[in-house]
Amino acid sequence: MTTADSGDASAPKGRRFTILPQTKRGWIRFSLLLALPLGSMLVLYNLMIAMPLSSYRDPLPALDATTRETQTRLEADVVALCTTAGGRNQLDMPGLRVAEQFLTTSFAAAGLPPQYHEYECRGTTVRNIEAELLGTVRPAEIIVIGAHYDAYTGTSADDNASGTAAVLELARVFAGTPQPRTIRFLAFVNEEPPFFQQPGAMGSEVYAGRCKERDEKIVAMLSLEMLGYYSTEPNSQQYPWPLKWLYPSTGDFVAFVGSYSNRRLVRQCIRAFREKTQFPSEGAALPSNIPGVEYSDHWAFSYHGYSAAMVTDTAFFRNNNYHTLHDTPDTLDYERMARVVVGLRDVVRDLAHVEP
Repeated sequence: MTTADSGDASAPKGRRFTILPQTKRGWIRFSLLLALPLGSMLVLYNLMIAMPLSSYRDPLPALDATTRETQTRLEADVVALCTTAGGRNQLDMPGLRVAEQFLTTSFAAAGLPPQYHEYECRGTTVRNIEAELLGTVRPAEIIVIGAHYDAYTGTSADDNASGTAAVLELARVFAGTPQPRTIRFLAFVNEEPPFFQQPGAMGSEVYAGRCKERDEKIVAMLSLEMLGYYSTEPNSQQYPWPLKWLYPSTGDFVAFVGSYSNRRLVRQCIRAFREKTQFPSEGAALPSNIPGVEYSDHWAFSYHGYSAAMVTDTAFFRNNNYHTLHDTPDTLDYERMARVVVGLRDVVRDLAHVEP
């Protein structure tokens, strides 16, 4: 069969069908049509995926004395929360009360006497726990560093004894060195199902709502959500589609994550982390409907109009022990966790800083 026989009978003989333009004007139109989606994709990449500076990718340096001490305290706090506090949720109130007492004692020992913020949830009194360090220059401007201390099941070491231990450690570090802005260290109750993202039930939502009612000026909130699980194995990191083509496949990094509306905060935090911290880091400011983007207490503050982001080991996208009885203290990498928490000191300082 010849080309002419297989083509359009009305087309001139010897002329091949093509989608490519045949004139200069046609090429200009074709180029514009091609450039528009490509340009849009580039803009979105720069706004959502591209982050300041570069992730650290060289071998990790030897631990210094400060990081080793941090490692020891983090592990002790995780173990204490997991072994002393039992279930740590509203369905296991004795365990939750033990966790409250441990956190109260720990904040007080750091030199920051805590306050309970109580509310009623399904007939039970539950408590957020706050330790405040008053700012020296702009005390009305507040930075919130928070984590949820409740557990979904079992010991829940990574989720979220790890984040809670990080909050305690940062409280210890800053207790004797007030910053220009006020810093509030928060341990939130009722982040886990069935309370997650339920107004009036989720601890951080209740707290953020009260801050909004009082017209408090929270300039930034960081949720420390699962910080203890890392892997150097290939293909140990998963992602929601289509992010797998944009990020590393090895789960050895810490992630700074927020919704697209909070991209400035995400970029500020990861810049401060990367400037001084020799540890792999990735960042993303994504549409809030992508799975995982708002799966923590930062959602509550965004919900009430505050700028908020999450620092995480990426939870179930990496840690297969997530929400199982296997999420135990012995599965965590406290050395890498300590490196992250030491790096977060610079992030908190940067957030609390004001220009003279």
